[in-house]
Amino acid sequence: MLLDVINVKKVYKTRNTQTEALRNIDFGVNKGEYVAIMGESGSGKSSLLNIIATFDTPSEGQVLLDGVDLATIKAKSLAQFRRQQLGFVFQDFNVLDTFSNKDNILLPLVLSGTPVKEMESRVKRVAASLGIESLLEKYPYEISGGQKQRVAIARAIITRPTLLLADEPTGALDSAASTQILDNFKQINAEGNTILMVTHSIPAAATANRVLFIKDGVVYHELYRGDDDDQAFRERISDSLTMLANRGV
Repeated sequence: MLLDVINVKKVYKTRNTQTEALRNIDFGVNKGEYVAIMGESGSGKSSLLNIIATFDTPSEGQVLLDGVDLATIKAKSLAQFRRQQLGFVFQDFNVLDTFSNKDNILLPLVLSGTPVKEMESRVKRVAASLGIESLLEKYPYEISGGQKQRVAIARAIITRPTLLLADEPTGALDSAASTQILDNFKQINAEGNTILMVTHSIPAAATANRVLFIKDGVVYHELYRGDDDDQAFRERISDSLTMLANRGV
């Protein structure tokens, strides 16, 4: 198992209240899987992603990535761990307008001290795989939202991360750009990369091989694609979301 989430609980405390965002979350992701996480706003999926991304820590339980307990990583080593082990794709792209697209993509390698020759080799391969070779010398403010997201994906995978995390990667895109991004994700997964994606989008979730549904802080339901094509899987996902909306835990 590449990712093990074991009985994770997360409680947020203020002076007068405490909110249980996650309770007894338990699941695993195998190497090479493409897993989507769905749930209503406030269901706990963002809290879960933040814990897996090492931006937050669980109140109870463990998260293991390739056998390493994330809670044991020292604070001073977290940034390096993220650069080496995790790739991130965000809804709002998080690219720097003052950097060219090429420099945005290369940033994690620059921070890791990767030799220039290796950086140039990697950026050429990644840009070619995503069809953005012609965009490398442009700046983010000169390209479309879908193109920005492909730049962000290139930045996320250029480090060859153990796990690619995506948070609503099509949430800010129109349908045509979303379709292209989702095709990119399927190709990235077909090349052996492990993907964990949080999404509200049924079409996005239907590109995954497995969907976890979170409700009120627990994994409430799970679907496997099996032999379904995207359309059949979309219909099953839609039915499951309707079930979740109509039933309590």
